[in-house]
Amino acid sequence: MYHIFAVSDATGTTAERVLRAALSQFDASQITVTRFGGVRTVDKVIEVVTEAAKAESFIVHTIVSEELRRVILKEGREHNVTTIDLMGPLLARLAELLATPPRSEPGLFDPFDPSYQQRIEAIDFTVRHDDGQNYLDLDQAEIVLVGVSRTSKTPLSFYLGYRGWKVANVPIVLDIEPPKELFDLPKGRVVGLTINPERLSGLRKARAQRMGTYSKDYAELEHIHLEMDYAFRLFERRRDWPLVDVTTKSIEEAAAEVVVLLGRSIDAM
Repeated sequence: MYHIFAVSDATGTTAERVLRAALSQFDASQITVTRFGGVRTVDKVIEVVTEAAKAESFIVHTIVSEELRRVILKEGREHNVTTIDLMGPLLARLAELLATPPRSEPGLFDPFDPSYQQRIEAIDFTVRHDDGQNYLDLDQAEIVLVGVSRTSKTPLSFYLGYRGWKVANVPIVLDIEPPKELFDLPKGRVVGLTINPERLSGLRKARAQRMGTYSKDYAELEHIHLEMDYAFRLFERRRDWPLVDVTTKSIEEAAAEVVVLLGRSIDAM
């Protein structure tokens, strides 16, 4: 069993997350990670390094105090403990670029502030409601995107989700009735996505080449026209759904239009 200490003068959350992100590239079943937060004195640094030496561990840290970074490096060398400084080199480079010294105040970044939590919850919701999944709780979505295949539903959903919106997307499939829950949603919740058929044909052909195969008629223009006609018939049933043409728009441009059309504040993005 191998031991790694994640050490910080704040909570230690960032150090542990970076460490676990790196460990995801390995078989980490034989590795134990121990977090040490609030390491803000020389005595505490010495205590942690001594414990790491006894455990034959090495240390990954995000200490912002220049003095304590020097101490942990010195103590690590004396106790034969490897110390990996995740914060020091970045702070030094930023200080050089910005021509100002860092504040060296621990705990200024709070990964659990309300806006951060909102984004995490929104992204989780968006993942669980991609491509028509979990449609029974569509009413919990703040934005619902509807369109045929390859109208940027998923990338647009994730772009908006990252900015804090709980987004679901529902595919339109030729001659298949969408879930009843979609049409029960109130005004100001759903946006239909449209696209030029020729452009859509090109996108589907490119995807088919990458995937190596696709279903019959998937990229054929005649079939696409049938799909789009069916989509517009569905949109007619809820004329209060605004439509966004994504033919020539970037994801950022389409997202901004979606937010404005639904009466949301674009500043919230």
